[in-house]
Amino acid sequence: MPRTRFIPRSYYDTPTAPFVDAEEAWFWFMRCQRAREEGARFEETPGSVTRPCDPDDLYRAAVGLLRQRQVTAEHLRVLAFFGVCERPPDPRCRDEERPARLWNEALDKLTTVLKRKGIIE
Repeated sequence: MPRTRFIPRSYYDTPTAPFVDAEEAWFWFMRCQRAREEGARFEETPGSVTRPCDPDDLYRAAVGLLRQRQVTAEHLRVLAFFGVCERPPDPRCRDEERPARLWNEALDKLTTVLKRKGIIE
């Protein structure tokens, strides 16, 4: 009698839903990071949306921009701070004018990379 073998579903066979923009992708990445820090294990649940990347792909894209000197460490600090807050900086608030400019610059650079990889539409 042949032994039944478990073969996991290929990642490429699952339909994926790309992100609308880099901001949505970044907030998803930050939520994933927070869940990891809290000890969550990622498993596919029925009805969940499969994304075209891993959270680490967004991290590598951001760090790659830093290494290429397209963004600065200050850009990444702003992305991290407001990513944890789960809101973009408000340019109407005087204290958040500069962070809003840095946020937009960083997401603009990130959009180029993520579009090329097919992560965003």
